Amino acid sequence: MADNDNIIQELQVIEQNLNNLSMQRQHLELEMNETSNALSEVEQTKDEVYKMSGSILIKADKEKLKKELTEKKKELEARNTAFEKQESMLQSKADKLRESLQNQEAKK
Repeated sequence: MADNDNIIQELQVIEQNLNNLSMQRQHLELEMNETSNALSEVEQTKDEVYKMSGSILIKADKEKLKKELTEKKKELEARNTAFEKQESMLQSKADKLRESLQNQEAKK
């Protein structure tokens, strides 16, 4: 019985980690969309471009801003890939624990 309790407790921790990871990925995906949209707008505009610095807008060099946004987008994509791998690993571990728990219940 103690073995089942340990498995259940470990499964709860993993599920909490998955929930936290899911919230982080949602935030990251929102930031990725904002960055992609900003990059698209900068690429399409013929006008001057501005960027936020704290709570004010400052004039920015268009090419430099495109480079910054492209680098940020690549960083965010790399982080998203890492989150996907971590989520997959945790999901796999949770599935194995559920299977182990079901097998132990079936033996009773």
